[in-house]
Amino acid sequence: MSQTTASNRVLDLRSLIDGLVADGLLKQQDANVLLGTPRTREQTQMHPLAYIASLGLEDPARPGKLLDGDRLTYWLAESAGLPVVHIDPLKVDVPKVTEIMSYAFAKRHGILCLEVTNDEVVVACMQPFVTGWEPQLEHVARRQVKRVLANPADIERHTVEFYTLARSVNRASGGPAGSGTGNFEQLVDLGSFSDDPEANDQHIVKIVDWLLQYAYDQRASDIHLEPRRDMGRVRFRIDGVLHPVYELPANVAIAVTSRFKVLARMNIAEKRKPQDGRIKTRRSDDSEVELRLSTLPTAFGEKMVLRIFDPDVLLRSFTDLGLVGDDYQRWRQMLERPTGIVLVTGPTGSGKTTTLYSSLRQVATEEVNVSTIEDPIEMVEDRFNQTQVHHKIGLDFAAGIRTLMRQDPDIIMVGEIRDLETAQMAVQAALTGHLVLSTVHTNDAPSTIARLLDLGIPSYLINATLLGVMAQRLVRTLCPHCKEEGEISSRDWEQLVTPWKVARPPTVYRPVGCLECRDTGYLGRQGLYEILLLSETVKDSIGAGASLQQLRRQAMREGMRTLRLSGAQKVAAGLTTMEEVMRVAPPPERER
Repeated sequence: MSQTTASNRVLDLRSLIDGLVADGLLKQQDANVLLGTPRTREQTQMHPLAYIASLGLEDPARPGKLLDGDRLTYWLAESAGLPVVHIDPLKVDVPKVTEIMSYAFAKRHGILCLEVTNDEVVVACMQPFVTGWEPQLEHVARRQVKRVLANPADIERHTVEFYTLARSVNRASGGPAGSGTGNFEQLVDLGSFSDDPEANDQHIVKIVDWLLQYAYDQRASDIHLEPRRDMGRVRFRIDGVLHPVYELPANVAIAVTSRFKVLARMNIAEKRKPQDGRIKTRRSDDSEVELRLSTLPTAFGEKMVLRIFDPDVLLRSFTDLGLVGDDYQRWRQMLERPTGIVLVTGPTGSGKTTTLYSSLRQVATEEVNVSTIEDPIEMVEDRFNQTQVHHKIGLDFAAGIRTLMRQDPDIIMVGEIRDLETAQMAVQAALTGHLVLSTVHTNDAPSTIARLLDLGIPSYLINATLLGVMAQRLVRTLCPHCKEEGEISSRDWEQLVTPWKVARPPTVYRPVGCLECRDTGYLGRQGLYEILLLSETVKDSIGAGASLQQLRRQAMREGMRTLRLSGAQKVAAGLTTMEEVMRVAPPPERER
C-alpha cells in the first residue's frame, strides 16, 4: 500500500484491499468477494482491518496460515512507517496511563496510552494517518507523543478493560489510602474520616471479576494480594514466575480481600488468624474453575493467595506433563500393582497434585473404588470419592485412612504423609490389600526413604509396602514460536549431566521472546522426573541400613535418572534450557 502525505486520512476498506492485493497478501478473487459482499450494520462499524481479519481468509504469503489481525497490523505499520506493538497488559501501568487522557478522548480517536515517561507519551493508534489529536494531547500531557500501531481489536478491548478498572478503583477508593485497619504501624491522618468501601460494593465486585478473568486469560496459577502501608499489590504467578499486575489503594485492597472472603464463605471479621476457603467460578466459555484461598496476617493487613485449578489439567496426558519414555513405563509399572504405596515428592508448586490427579483419573475405572482424603480438596472429580480433612472434629489424615479402609476401597489417595500416625495408617492400608498414593516433601526420591525412617517406620515395613518414589520439578518450556539455536559449552554440559557421561547434543536452543510468550522466551511448563523403584537389591540396601548416598548410588546403577539428567534430556530435545534445569533441580551428590 502506498503511503500518503494527506493529513487525517481515515482508512477505508477499498484502499486497504487494493493495498493487500498489490503486496500479495490477498488473492484477487478473495478481494472481489470482499468488495461484492454486503456488510451488516455491525460489520460496517468495525475497523476495516478487524473486519478483514474476522473473515478467516488464507494468507497467500504463508500457506496454511490465516490473514489474522496481527499479520495485518504488521503490514499496515510497515506501510505507514510506524513501529508496531503488541499490548501486554502486564506491562502497562493502568492508573498512570488512564490519567493522561479521558475515556471519551481515547474512544473518539481510537487510541490508547501505553506508557508515560518524563519526556514522552507512547500512544497506540489504529488509524496511522490520523494525527489531529496529537497537538491537543501534547498540550495537556506536556510531553511529546510517540505514536505506535497496534491491533485494532486489542486497542478496543484493552481500552474498555483499562478504563473500567480504573473507574471502579477510583470510585471505590472513597477513603484515605492509609485508612486500612490491621496495620502493624497505623498511619492516621488527623482531621480525615474513613469512608472504606464494602465488600459488596458494585465497584469492588467489578474489580474482583476483572482480576479473576484477567488471571484466567494470562494462564496464571496463583493470584497474590499483598498489603503494604499505603497500597495493596496484586501479582500473578505465570509459568512459575511472579509478575506485578496492579497497585490498589490500601482501602480498596482491603475491600477486595473481603470480597474474596465473602465468596469463599470465610469469616470476614476474623483478620488475626489464618483462614482457608474455596470458590468455584464459571468462565465465559461455560467451563468451571476452582480456586483455593489462603489468608495470612502480616504487618500491614491480611495477605491472600488464590491458587487456580484449571479443569483442563485433569484432561492432560502424561505426554503433556512431560512424563515419557522409560520414566512413563516405570510409573505405569507402579500404578498397575494392586497393593503397595506409591509416593510423589517435591516442593510446593512442583506439580505433585497434578501428577496424582492425572494418574488417578486414568486408573479410576468403573471396576474400582477410588477414595481420597485431602487437605483441602483441590480439584473436584466425579470419578473419585473425595473427603476433606477437618481437624476441629478429629478427622485428620490418619483417621480418614482408618475410615476409608472400611469403605471397601481399591485405591486410596492421601493428600500428604506428614507424621508417623499417617505413615503407619498408609502402611496398614497397603498391607491389607490396597494401593495407596500420597505425597511427601523431600529433595529427591532417595531422600524419601530416609524421611520414612526418620518418621519411625521400620525398614522391613518400608520394604514390604513401598513400591517406588517419584520426585519431580517443573521447568518452563521454550516458546516454540521464537526459540533459536544456541550454544552450550562442554563444561556446562558436564556440570548438568554429572555423574553420567552423556554426549553433548549437537544443537540446543535458547529463549528469544515474541508476542505469544510476552517476550519471556518461555511458554508453559513440563515436569522433570526422578523415579526410584524398590528392587530387591534396593530393599537389601535399606534393610542393611545403607546411607542415603549408598542408596542413591545403588538406585542409579539400576536405572534411576536424577532430576538434572531428566532435565538434560529435555535440553537436548530442545524443550528447555540448561539455566532452567539448574534453577529448579537439586545439585548432584558431590556438590551438596
